[in-house]
Amino acid sequence: MIRHLLTAGVFGAAVLGAVNVAQAMDWKPAEPVTIIVPWSAGGSTDSVTRVLAGDLEKALGQTVVIVNQPGAAGSVGTTNAWKAPHDGLTWAAGAAVDLGSYPVLDMLDVPIEKWRLYLHIANVAVVGANADSGIKSFDDLLAAMKSNPGQVSVATAGVTSGGHNAMEAIAQAAGVSYKHVTYDGGKPAVLSTVSGETQVTTQLASEQAEMIRAGRLVPLAVLATAPLSLEGHGDIPPITDWLKNIKTANNYFGIWAPADTPAEVFATMDKIWSEQIANSAALKEYAAGRGAFFDPSHGDAAQAAAMPMLQQNVWLLWDGKKAKKNPEEFGIARP
Repeated sequence: MIRHLLTAGVFGAAVLGAVNVAQAMDWKPAEPVTIIVPWSAGGSTDSVTRVLAGDLEKALGQTVVIVNQPGAAGSVGTTNAWKAPHDGLTWAAGAAVDLGSYPVLDMLDVPIEKWRLYLHIANVAVVGANADSGIKSFDDLLAAMKSNPGQVSVATAGVTSGGHNAMEAIAQAAGVSYKHVTYDGGKPAVLSTVSGETQVTTQLASEQAEMIRAGRLVPLAVLATAPLSLEGHGDIPPITDWLKNIKTANNYFGIWAPADTPAEVFATMDKIWSEQIANSAALKEYAAGRGAFFDPSHGDAAQAAAMPMLQQNVWLLWDGKKAKKNPEEFGIARP
């Protein structure tokens, strides 16, 4: 496992910026809590959020309802969460990098600091090829992209997704172009490559793990500086074996609510995150089986953990002329 990639001290610093629990009333939701997953069912966000929901139901003593609302790279469901009453009863889920990229893409004019983040796992992207594509190594992929510019089809969950971020980083570092094919979520993107509809996917290891173990996908590289050990398969080589100067960062997932939600809601959630989610056996098992890292944080520590991937993503989008607004407008410095 590439543990050293994790942001140092994130868990130990998780209490930074937390609402003072002793000064706020306990929050006991009188109605079911809704978490909007802005992607289709079965993808990485959907699957881990359903695991999380089980822990939250026990902690809150209330039903947690998962609602899938895919569309526009996840911005549709996230927008609906923002437009709902800011009362703690409606949350959004996903990758923090997506959330922070929406303003730059002019999809949702709400910067990441206007949300309070509760993160649980960090994912890494894997370059996976269809088993019958003839692409058996990362060298093969680079050769195909150089000999057929813009023709090798790569499936991702859309602009801002971890998969798209990974492929853009590869394209810019290697000086190649590709055919981008987008889907409403990681699962359909991965399945398109498994079926042969596309040749390659750069979605998350957690989304590809089962198909890699089954031999339906050939893992070519992990977007990291060290090998990824995938349970039931073995080691996947790091992308830096080929592209020495490529920038990589952890892709953190979690849930969030508008930062102006009542203080008692966040006081309760801070306590749940520190005492229960941080020790969640279900989330630890989920991470171990999918090539992900269990690394809970909230508040200021979560914002800090999410920033490296966000910086990388929005500047890749800007440099690739796919962003509508300069990241500097939102205080996002170039990495």
